[in-house]
Amino acid sequence: MTDKIDITLAQLNPTLGNIEGNLDLVRKARHKASQADLLVTGELIVSGYPPEDLVLKPAFQTAIESQVRAFAKETADSGPAVLLGAPWSESGSLYNAALLLDGGEIKSKYYKHELPNYGVFDEKRIFSVGDLFRPIEFRGIKLGIMICEDMWFQEVSKNLARAGSDILVVLNGSPFDVEKKTARFDYAAARAKETGLDLLYVNLVGGQDELVFDGDSFVMGSDGEFIQRACSWEESIVQTQWKLRKNGSWFCQKQCNVEQSNHLEQIYRAITLGLRDYVSKNRFPGVLIGLSGGIDSALSAAVAVDAIGPDQVHCVMMPSPYTSKESKEDAAEIAELLGCRMDIISIEPAMLAFENMFQPLFEGQVVDTTEENLQARSRGISLMALSNKFGYMVLSTGNKSEMSVGYSTLYGDMCGGYSVLKDVYKTTVFALSEWRNMNTPDDIFGPSGPVMGSRVISKPPSAELKLNQKDEDSLPPYDKLDNILHGLIELDLSASEVAEIGHDTEIVERVWRMLDRAEYKRRQAPPGVKISSRAFGRDRRYPIINGFTGYRP
Repeated sequence: MTDKIDITLAQLNPTLGNIEGNLDLVRKARHKASQADLLVTGELIVSGYPPEDLVLKPAFQTAIESQVRAFAKETADSGPAVLLGAPWSESGSLYNAALLLDGGEIKSKYYKHELPNYGVFDEKRIFSVGDLFRPIEFRGIKLGIMICEDMWFQEVSKNLARAGSDILVVLNGSPFDVEKKTARFDYAAARAKETGLDLLYVNLVGGQDELVFDGDSFVMGSDGEFIQRACSWEESIVQTQWKLRKNGSWFCQKQCNVEQSNHLEQIYRAITLGLRDYVSKNRFPGVLIGLSGGIDSALSAAVAVDAIGPDQVHCVMMPSPYTSKESKEDAAEIAELLGCRMDIISIEPAMLAFENMFQPLFEGQVVDTTEENLQARSRGISLMALSNKFGYMVLSTGNKSEMSVGYSTLYGDMCGGYSVLKDVYKTTVFALSEWRNMNTPDDIFGPSGPVMGSRVISKPPSAELKLNQKDEDSLPPYDKLDNILHGLIELDLSASEVAEIGHDTEIVERVWRMLDRAEYKRRQAPPGVKISSRAFGRDRRYPIINGFTGYRP
């Protein structure tokens, strides 16, 4: 029986559906870990995660099985075995599987038992439930395999411990949100302490549509303390050494931990990586941004430049007669600080054209938001024309506060293929902008200094669709609005419960009505990076036709 084993954590960034490319990532990681005994990947690394209905295609399942079996033959060399995450079909059922490839064949399989079916997860419709398996034998050591959600409940780990597991090994596809990281560590610590076993946790990294995976793989001791951690937000190959104690238990040798980033940096890197992978994996040549001189477009432009570089970011300032001199100056300064191209296209000719077009029908009507929306839509048309001509994707710049209450224009400022601020409240937009002006994240293409002038952050927000317009003319102050929205959305409280926190009841009920009435707009909004526990879209799905008016319980 062996008394030591080397296990390498392969924290990789797969592309959903690219079976050959994803296996190449594993192949390269295996080459780097050539001296290890075992290489462990994240959940469903072969297909990418979450595969949604793509994984139900028989041709996709066949391609996975064929290429995994071919890859298994490569392990007949003297290199490490591979514990691989993949969808796997057996006896007419489809499973979320961990496959042990060793000695040129698939030696063992484990099928995920706890299938999540909430929020962004939909696994019960796709996968069959795996039985509670005994540990996998590997070169004299018993590996207690779990897959992601299995770790969040006691049943699987306790079953594995009773069956004699020496180490708990968890393959994960755990998307980032600002509240999950602590919970993730708490559940891992609980499983380690309950079983008395060290726990090895490997997560995916990278963006997939609206989800972003932060990596942050780790090894945790049976006392619930970290032994080793990988970097967040980047691919990482981490080697760990395990030894057998005299009492027969296995432990991982302590190594230096990677310094972890703070709350704002986590959010900033999440939206940056989410955009980078959305652009690169969909093969867009770059992005187009309507740069207004306001804070939302300024932060969106900064994220874009940091994500893909200034040469791939094209900003367009589209002034109207209501655009202030300060906004024009601020937009020019932002583009200069970021080092990206900015063109100016006045929408005044379009405004006059629409005025003439509609004059016979609008005669005698009061000027209202119709004319304001025409300005926003003129900008949307302009951006889409540039997108069609040059192939760049339009990046929407709206934030979660605006999307919550419908303070946005369909086919206008909502126009775009992706939105990095979709799940970011306005108060967090201010905090992120201040943070980025004073900090330079790792692995970016943007400048090391400020990315926007201080006036962009300090001036009152305005859509500038009419003279002297301010957001607070139509909305509560953003600090109050965001607190109310957090209660209604993330905490799912009633209006009266939110009012009890310390808000005026009439204001809360007005925000509730605005939130409900804007659902039809959100259904037509572009995808965007999820950073909260209740992002619009797959996390929070409300009917558009909704007769419930019970603002109080």
